[in-house]
Amino acid sequence: MTRLTRPDLDALPAYVPGRNVADLARELGIAEAIKLASNEVPFGPLPGVPEAVAAAVAQSHRYPDMGVTALRDKLATWLDVAPDRIVTGCGSVALAEHLAKATCLPGDEILYSWRSFEAYPIVAAGVGATSVRVPNTAAHGHDLEAMAAAVTDRTRLVFVCNPNNPTGTSVRKADLDRFLDAVPRTTLVVLDEAYREFVTDAEVPDGLRTYGDRPNVVVLRTLSKAWGLAGLRVGYLVAQPGVAGAIRKVLTPFSTSIVAQAAALAALDAEPEVQRRCAVVIDERTRVTDELRKLVPDVPTSQANFVWLPLGDRSAPFAAACEQRGVIVRPFQGDGVRVTIGTPEENDAFLAAAELAAKSTV
Repeated sequence: MTRLTRPDLDALPAYVPGRNVADLARELGIAEAIKLASNEVPFGPLPGVPEAVAAAVAQSHRYPDMGVTALRDKLATWLDVAPDRIVTGCGSVALAEHLAKATCLPGDEILYSWRSFEAYPIVAAGVGATSVRVPNTAAHGHDLEAMAAAVTDRTRLVFVCNPNNPTGTSVRKADLDRFLDAVPRTTLVVLDEAYREFVTDAEVPDGLRTYGDRPNVVVLRTLSKAWGLAGLRVGYLVAQPGVAGAIRKVLTPFSTSIVAQAAALAALDAEPEVQRRCAVVIDERTRVTDELRKLVPDVPTSQANFVWLPLGDRSAPFAAACEQRGVIVRPFQGDGVRVTIGTPEENDAFLAAAELAAKSTV
């Protein structure tokens, strides 16, 4: 039979979403399972978002504004940058794909830390680029010195995930300064800041404020996490105008839906509530981390809305044991388990499950 798809994709792992809570609840015969696998914020839509979505649905027979003008202008005012520097898309992961399309030809290199965001190798393969993975440090973070040394004249794109998904570790300003100074200006560096709103370490820089004037730096963010729009898919990036213009040329037309645009505009009006919710998550992150370190002493300090348990080969059994107690977490085979910070009640349920899971998987 004639092959109709690229053979190199056979070796590419598929993106793994969090398990469906309804399926687990039905399997266990319980009323409701708890999902702490997908880094969602658990507090429901922000005020004003459901109303904006309902109003937008009435116009869903029309195409959305392809230029996303209202949202770009609002983001520009909020971020204090020119609108022509902003590109919106169907979540930040879609924008990562567009960045690869705009920078790479087959055989070019995309460099990133590993383990990091699991979409990066998929993004690279999608454009026929070569993935260059630089191992994380023993502290589960980016080894920026090794990453700088791995840059070649074929490296077109570098992803720095800060805070890093799935480990929650972060890169501080002094280290990032040295790294950016070492990377050639012909290589585009993407500061992937999907979890920026949860950062409390003053030494972790705001990529836009600190490096936004650099021609080869792009700052990538999302409204899926702190802003509660995971189900509607809105992300944005900020780059220099020439880079932003090139990325717009490869966008999927109309990919930011009319409903998503309306929801994002409403969400941005609720910034005080976002800050309140993030404060709750941060407090719970501290509590959960402190409790987990009694079971797994080397849990790293997280600056995101999740924590990382470096369990190695125990990751899958630990996650399975949590599932048997109605709590879904995210194992990364052979490396660790990522656990989203949920409501205080959800976190209590996870901690109880984790204690039993830790004992059963020693």
